[in-house]
Amino acid sequence: MDIKRTVLWVVLTVSMLLLWDNWQRFNGKPSMFTPTHATQAKDAAAAAPASGAAASSGTTVAAAPGTAAGDTPAVKSERITITTDVLKADIDTIGGELKRLELLQHKDAHDKAHNIVLFDDSAKRVYLAQTGLLGGAFPNHKSGFIAKPGPRTLDGSNEVQLVLESEQNGVKLTKTYTFKKGDYVIDVKHTVTNNSGAPITPSLYLQLLHDGTKPEGGSMFSGPSEFYAPAVYTDADKFQKLDFEKIHKAEIEKIGKSNDNHATKADNGWVAVIQHFFVSAFIPPQKVQREIYTRTISDNLYAVGSILPLGTIAPGATVTMDATLYSGPQNTSSLEKIAPGLELVKDYGFLAIIAKPLFWLMEHIHALLGNWGWTIVLFTIVIKLALFPLSAAGYRSMAKMKVVTPKMTAIRERFKGDPQKMNQAMMELYKTEKINPLGGCFPILIQMPVFLALYWVLQASVEMRGAPWMGWIHDLTAPDPLYILPVVYAISMFIQTKLNPAPADPVQAKMMMFMPLAFSVMFFFFPSGLVLYWVVNNVLSIAQQWIINNKLIPQAPKAA
Repeated sequence: MDIKRTVLWVVLTVSMLLLWDNWQRFNGKPSMFTPTHATQAKDAAAAAPASGAAASSGTTVAAAPGTAAGDTPAVKSERITITTDVLKADIDTIGGELKRLELLQHKDAHDKAHNIVLFDDSAKRVYLAQTGLLGGAFPNHKSGFIAKPGPRTLDGSNEVQLVLESEQNGVKLTKTYTFKKGDYVIDVKHTVTNNSGAPITPSLYLQLLHDGTKPEGGSMFSGPSEFYAPAVYTDADKFQKLDFEKIHKAEIEKIGKSNDNHATKADNGWVAVIQHFFVSAFIPPQKVQREIYTRTISDNLYAVGSILPLGTIAPGATVTMDATLYSGPQNTSSLEKIAPGLELVKDYGFLAIIAKPLFWLMEHIHALLGNWGWTIVLFTIVIKLALFPLSAAGYRSMAKMKVVTPKMTAIRERFKGDPQKMNQAMMELYKTEKINPLGGCFPILIQMPVFLALYWVLQASVEMRGAPWMGWIHDLTAPDPLYILPVVYAISMFIQTKLNPAPADPVQAKMMMFMPLAFSVMFFFFPSGLVLYWVVNNVLSIAQQWIINNKLIPQAPKAA
């Protein structure tokens, strides 16, 4: 068996799979490694709340507050801005909707002069957080609210609150948003007071709205620079990533009577809209029964949410329901503390089982070094040391192959007309010289899972978004702007090729010499952090291979 041919096919096959997968994602199609879950339409009797649409109880959601005695007077739309050290939120007095959320410590990937905006209500993007009551003509996300006076910034304190009140038909809803210093978690408390004189049985809905327009940008190598997808999590069904288009398609085709491919009832979990590096999630209290839904609100506008029954509220009684809204970066350590399973929005692809422990190791190294670039360098050294015995065995096999190359050439010449005898002679030579013909594959094969897992870590880790290394590298998740690392990589690959035994086939020899150039061109578009890993790995491999070739393996006798 020709070791070079085996190595070549392994590398090219894996590379083509990776490129094809990224081409699919670049064109808006699901990944071949991480297929999205389909969704189906809910029964009309359990439809989600929407502007002017029927609620799950069958009661029409009012479009405006009433004018009966005690009702909230007509309110004009006013955006109230709350500012902390990490975010800036705009909340509308109509409905108490969260209509804009700017992350003050994260720059926009396309415009570094501006911060990234998650929630938005503009011509470009519709992304809203809405809450309200169902089960009657009660205050909802279209009702007018009155904002209580109070501070709108931290002003030296650790938190700031916005209190909004609306009353309709004697039912008063008080929304209290609590923003905390240094935190992307927003506490959203709903207090329902029954002043109607009769018992009521309302339900509270918490929903995220998002348009289905696909973002532009990105490359075929790194996939789209942005994406948006609803997601659902429960303890029983775990994390389920959904798809806006399939929600709409299922409703049109009226497939089934429920969202068969995601959880619909639970007493735990959360709903979310995820995107590259960031997530927004409504998290109701644990051990509280809720109905989970997805639906089309209008043309190109979709909702994912939860409905929580509040039980019967007697006249004069008050019921409170707390909830959490997280809207911020997909920081693993933070997400794990907020809600069970929330860290799963950070998508490591099909190699998550390898990527997660790798990132855990990198986090601990970063805690010591404080720079993600040097973290990747030290991480590569650690991985190289861990895999040293296997890679050393592979390099020894290649070194021995180089020593016996003259004998292999002689066998090919002697039996070039009889392939069967040629293979038998080759096998006998391998046995005599104690060479494993597959041993040369080890250095590449054992690195490929780490390489692919690190690719997904760089694609998913907001911790490295915008993280510099040194000099010209200002973002390890973006390609090298000066292409220096890909060029260094090509040089290191060329040196490695020279250290390996040359294939007897001239065509294969030319292909092996061409591979460094082909891979370096491909690496022009890969994250610079990934190329940095491969460059450091190659430099270490060259040193290891040179020592084995020149110090540990006897050299072939020179021809007289």
